[in-house]
Amino acid sequence: MTAAYEVLELTDDFYQDPHAAYRVLREHGPIHRVRVEGVVGWLIVDHDVAKHAFAEPNISKNIGSPQGQAILAKNGAAEMFHGAINNNMLFADPPQHTRLRRLVSKAFASRAVRDLGPRIAAIADTLLDDMSTRNTVDLLDSYAFPLSIAVICELLGVPDDDMDEFRSWTAIVVNESAPIEERTSAGMSFFTYLNDLIPERTANPREDLLSELIAAKDHDDRLEHQELISMLFLLLAAGHETTVNLIGNAVLGLLRDPEIAEQLRGDTSAIRAYIEEVLRTRGPVHLATARFTTAPIVLGNQDIDAGEFIMISVAAANRDPQRFAEPDRIALDRGDNKHVAFGHGIHYCLGAALAKMEATIALTQLLDRFPTMSLNTEFGKLSWRKSLLVRGLSALPVRLTPLPDLPNTL
Repeated sequence: MTAAYEVLELTDDFYQDPHAAYRVLREHGPIHRVRVEGVVGWLIVDHDVAKHAFAEPNISKNIGSPQGQAILAKNGAAEMFHGAINNNMLFADPPQHTRLRRLVSKAFASRAVRDLGPRIAAIADTLLDDMSTRNTVDLLDSYAFPLSIAVICELLGVPDDDMDEFRSWTAIVVNESAPIEERTSAGMSFFTYLNDLIPERTANPREDLLSELIAAKDHDDRLEHQELISMLFLLLAAGHETTVNLIGNAVLGLLRDPEIAEQLRGDTSAIRAYIEEVLRTRGPVHLATARFTTAPIVLGNQDIDAGEFIMISVAAANRDPQRFAEPDRIALDRGDNKHVAFGHGIHYCLGAALAKMEATIALTQLLDRFPTMSLNTEFGKLSWRKSLLVRGLSALPVRLTPLPDLPNTL
């Protein structure tokens, strides 16, 4: 039976400035029992304890199992994780996770992924050309979002004739604010399309990630058809969110720190270091995906029973002052920046290198094209999405060129 611990209630203000809450929590310990949006669990705010939790064998990610579903339901988290996204290696434990990752990692290490840079740059240029016809845009809607979707199309080798329809489905699937009926319909269209594309690409392989996933083998073991579809849903859901919010958060950092923006314009080679610091200080992932205890454990000197929901805040861990000097400050010359923005251990994100490459190219092209870009303050205060999983803005309104000087009528 779970012991009685004080449960801290995190309000809506938490989403707009979680680091303020994390600073207070960290003063009282590395792990706390909290309730947020009806979800009750243990929230980790310490870097070392987070790494311990990532590697703890008695913490499971198999939320699709009957035990996992029961524990999520008991702690109010069942609605956070559902559908095809659960049936993949992200929510699997060894040995199934080991098998899936071994197969999928071969595809992510392929030439099809490594050589994607020039195509990302070309897609970014096309989007920037379109943006140049306007003076004000929502950078997420006009740049980060369509860039991410287009790159996913490239990865899957979606034929040009299908591109517009495919993009419209995927845009709805990943849009949290879209009506559930529209998302369900788009998800079914996406599923049906993949169901037909996989056998076609099996018969006629190309130089793309889908062909590599189909061909990936370990001795006689291959990904099954349903495993392929689940992996592609994961690529869409997780890969899209990571890239869009990484680009948005990186641009926001430059708009709020003109000195760093000027430094990067003068030395674009430093953009890679900047992206790493953005991942640490304002990364696109807020809490790591769902985990639960399968046996009693000790985390951060806290006894935790079996059947407890575990929330690892990578956002808090990456600003732990015990691990990073001046943790809130972006330092391009930070020598030791081993953040956990993409997780740690066996579940470290396979798409991390691709996300960083995409964000680096996107930012380099953007700075070159619109060096005087600024926040468009006409839209008022920026708002962060109300999400436990992702850390991203609802919109990022920018002015691409300076306002014209007003005539002197005096």
